[in-house]
Amino acid sequence: MRTDEADGCEARKPLPARLRPRRHRGYTFLPWLILGAGALSHLVQGGTPNPWLGGLHLLVFNTLYIAVVFRAFDELKRSSPSTLWLLGAMTAATYLVAVTYGGSWLMFIPLLSLACGTVLRGRRLAVVLTVLSGSGAAIAAWEGNLWNAVSIGYGTYLSGLVTATLLSLSRMVVELQRTRQELARTAVERERLRFSRDLHDLLGHTLSVVVVKAEAARRLAPHDPEAAGAQMRDIEEVGRHALTEVREAVSGYREESLGAELDRARSLLAAAGVAMEVSREGPPLPLRVEALLCWVVREAATNVVRHSGASRCRFTVSADPEGTTRLDVTDDGRGRQEPGDAPGSGLAGLAERIGSAGGRLRTGPGPEGRGFSVRAELPMFLEYAEYTASAGPKEEGDRGAGETERRTVVGS
Repeated sequence: MRTDEADGCEARKPLPARLRPRRHRGYTFLPWLILGAGALSHLVQGGTPNPWLGGLHLLVFNTLYIAVVFRAFDELKRSSPSTLWLLGAMTAATYLVAVTYGGSWLMFIPLLSLACGTVLRGRRLAVVLTVLSGSGAAIAAWEGNLWNAVSIGYGTYLSGLVTATLLSLSRMVVELQRTRQELARTAVERERLRFSRDLHDLLGHTLSVVVVKAEAARRLAPHDPEAAGAQMRDIEEVGRHALTEVREAVSGYREESLGAELDRARSLLAAAGVAMEVSREGPPLPLRVEALLCWVVREAATNVVRHSGASRCRFTVSADPEGTTRLDVTDDGRGRQEPGDAPGSGLAGLAERIGSAGGRLRTGPGPEGRGFSVRAELPMFLEYAEYTASAGPKEEGDRGAGETERRTVVGS
């Protein structure tokens, strides 16, 4: 029973039939053998001396031509030395009858150029076409027909060049189609990864809030029913908000407000008995940067509640003139997981999310080795440049509307 469909292999669809490499494309080059019809006519009418030599040439040339053009559509055979030997044999047979008979037999030189165009590429093809066209024109001019010399030289060079160009474009189209399918498969994998990260962060945070508030309601119920009811109402509101967020995560349109996320984190930490301090300074942040920082706030607050055992926690948001936004989260907890705590993948997924946006996530012990610290650094990209350009230059001491914002809120 095949199970590869469950692993995303449905995205690896085969190429359309019109773009698949076909071994029998060599048939499209067989009609060009009609260029030798004039030589065959002279041979049949008895106008060619040594007819056995002419007949042998027709047989050998046509056989070699068919073999070469069919091998040209097999990459391994096309680049093999045996194919070059076949071209060499075609060249010897062509020039033998061209010098011996001339006239209509010179048309085998453009045919030889066409066969070379199916096999050779790049500088080697340019050299071969120059030699073939020049020598064909010289043989025709030696017979005293200058117009025939021009047509043979031009036709020889053009037939090989056009053939090589068309085949190269055909292979490029196939490669582009394969690249497009690979990009589609990668996009599917990235979307699955995005959704798994969003779902982990959303449900992990929401369930932590529900557990903490439910515990608070259970403790308050015997002594303060009104406060317990408030906690239950918070649980109801959190559930509704989580349902909305999951729907937005599925659709891929999540534009969070950092201030709203900090308020939710404050509510969670307050229910867990953790005092929260928030400090924000710097210019307003672009929406995309705020959305990424919301994930950091969500994961950091959840980890403080689940793992730290802290009594105080501080969130600091800052932006420097170089265009880097920082979010620092520190607590005064134990600073590490206890043996009973199961390690999670939240911070690892968060680091991948921040890294994909060109930022960096650092985690480790807090100041002086106490507690735990999370630092997220994100560039503000072009949005920051647009902000500074619109704000205009500011002299030292200017306290206009574009001054740096700073506010500190302490919650219990």
